[in-house]
Amino acid sequence: MLRHARELLAVRSPLDAELIVSEILGSWWGHRIPGGDVEEIIGEALVDHAAAARTPAALALLTGMAYLGTPRQAAKAERAALELMADGVARPGWADRVGMVEPEGCFVSRDVYGDQDSIVCTYTYGGTERHALVILVDRTKAGAVQPSGDPFAPAARAGGPPASGLVRDAWVSSKVDTLLDQCRREGRENPLTRFEELDPRDAKAMLRSALDLTDDIDDPPVSENFGSYHAFVRARVDILPPGGRMPQPPVYGRDRRATIAARFLASDEAEGLSDLSAASRCVDRIIDYGCTHDFGRPLRVSPVKCEMFLLDWLPRKILLSPTEQEAVPHVLAAWVRWAGRRTGLPEEGIRATLDALWDATAKFADAYRDPSAFGLDRAVVDRLLPDGDLEALPRRAFALPFLSGTHRQSGRHGFINLSKLDPADPDDRRVLLEFEHPGAGEAHLDAHERLTEMLWDGRPPQLWETAQSLLDVGYERHEVLHKLIDVLDRSGDDPEALRTALRMLRHEPPPE
Repeated sequence: MLRHARELLAVRSPLDAELIVSEILGSWWGHRIPGGDVEEIIGEALVDHAAAARTPAALALLTGMAYLGTPRQAAKAERAALELMADGVARPGWADRVGMVEPEGCFVSRDVYGDQDSIVCTYTYGGTERHALVILVDRTKAGAVQPSGDPFAPAARAGGPPASGLVRDAWVSSKVDTLLDQCRREGRENPLTRFEELDPRDAKAMLRSALDLTDDIDDPPVSENFGSYHAFVRARVDILPPGGRMPQPPVYGRDRRATIAARFLASDEAEGLSDLSAASRCVDRIIDYGCTHDFGRPLRVSPVKCEMFLLDWLPRKILLSPTEQEAVPHVLAAWVRWAGRRTGLPEEGIRATLDALWDATAKFADAYRDPSAFGLDRAVVDRLLPDGDLEALPRRAFALPFLSGTHRQSGRHGFINLSKLDPADPDDRRVLLEFEHPGAGEAHLDAHERLTEMLWDGRPPQLWETAQSLLDVGYERHEVLHKLIDVLDRSGDDPEALRTALRMLRHEPPPE
């Protein structure tokens, strides 16, 4: 990194220098270190290393980090830079101007669907070196990765505005007028695009929310080069004026969702649906998806949203009956017409969404694999999925593989028919575990019961991820269960300790 910093000695522009420093800082962005903070372990250590090098390149890097680093990195870098300057180390020519940038204006180019916003913020260095920062905010992926309040998940930013989406990409242009002219022309000529000026305060609120969400999740779906711009983007967003507000998403309770569904089913668009019972269940799924995975926007429709609902979310999450599998594309098409017109979507947008929907419908039969296709009895599937969460089927079947047969409970007369037990009920679940572990003591059963409950609920998600990793490298199911129990025992009630232990366990070598 210090060798890379030699490039800073060859540039004259503070903008070029900031972009080079941001690229250096981005080399570790997004990485996770078990039990430590990567910004401290690498970033602050880089400050110490540069301070000890005492070269012009080191001073140039420290000067840039004093503006672009984290608060701790910036404070350390500024102190170290002052010491090197006091000792006579040569400063780069741009040093006095780095960070001396002012915001000029903000604009947004958005599609009419609400899938993505391209936010354009323009800046100058005291009226010179005008440049534009373009930040792509994507809402199509964000709903599925929002921090959920799970104590084992990365902590969400409490008290801030609701997330506006994920920052997927960012880049800088020095041809500001050309860029803005292209955006204005696109907004005039393309009926599916809008371009307008944006209050810088609102831009700051939106971008900080999106950056926080992007930073909070593991392996965010960003462009390959985004890490290089991350520190630069953070610094530029921070100098926008404060005071903007993010609109709070509406709350859709059960009654309000039911009202929306009833209005749709009574509409002209739904008149041609032949099986109203199946249509009612399907539209409930559509509304639930919009409320929980699209920032409380059940009426929003777009080609991307329909494809993700039909080809990703339903096949992964929802147990559909055969009649629902047949009905859902037709219900979704009627919903697109009804909701699109209610929200003012242009006819071109409705047609494009329907075209994408029919293309996706041809793939839906392959994407949605009913569990019966794998030889699983439907009655067993129904017992494992009382909540219809199809994604939970593999981990619940792993936790409770014995759901039939008979079992004599100790101290009781007669046998229990396991096929009559409800695996979602804690008491019945205990009986199923007693059948699998005959003669086990109460403490051993308690440990298995705790693990089974956590696998059933899917919290923390790292638990099932670790189980799959161990199975993949060759451990038997019973070995995996006991390894997970050992980790739970050692971690106690500390979520961070459990996350760290599971991460280490996933890298355990395969059995000999």
